Amino acid sequence: MAQATVLKPGQYRHLLRVTRATSRTPERDALVLLLAIHTGMRISEIAQVEVGDFLFPSGAIRQEVSLRAAVTKGCRQRCIYPTNRELIEALNDYLTLRLEKRWRMSDDSKKYRGLRSDSKLVLTFKGYGFSMNVKRRVSYAGEQVDYAACDALQSHVSKLYRDADIKGGSSHSGRRTMASRLLEQGHGIETLQLMLGHAELECVDPYLEVSKERLRQAFADVL
Repeated sequence: MAQATVLKPGQYRHLLRVTRATSRTPERDALVLLLAIHTGMRISEIAQVEVGDFLFPSGAIRQEVSLRAAVTKGCRQRCIYPTNRELIEALNDYLTLRLEKRWRMSDDSKKYRGLRSDSKLVLTFKGYGFSMNVKRRVSYAGEQVDYAACDALQSHVSKLYRDADIKGGSSHSGRRTMASRLLEQGHGIETLQLMLGHAELECVDPYLEVSKERLRQAFADVL
């Protein structure tokens, strides 16, 4: 099976420019792309997290976000850190849009910026949460496992890559890009395993792409 494209820096910038210029909801779509690229979140996780997962009651953005086991594909809780500057700006822009549209407002304007803490963070262009689909896959142990997927958001993200003319780009490109770039920067496989939320190291392999330059250097540095 062909692997999703790993973004080069120029493609990353181009993707965001095209999305912000052509999308029906550019604030939301830029946020979804950046969450995948900078935190490694799956599309199904992005569709299920709530406002209260990312905001303190004061309205400040949490620097550490706990992804509950109920929303993760492997039912394993893990922490992400939305500390990238561009990601924070995109999150603030989208929350501002939600306030302007009055999507899922609470009765207390002083908490969670006036938004319902239990509302989904990312909404459809009509202000509703995305529907989830139950699917079945075969695990590495050969067992059948049910999991939640968000076909609508996954298809939409793949369309954003097509609109930017990025061949092979899909909803999985964000996770592969994060993993491959961190590997290039010298981070260990064990760190990537924790960041991606996989139980087994073998599960990390499909996300990695190593440049020929690094391979050549590795051969040169053996001894």
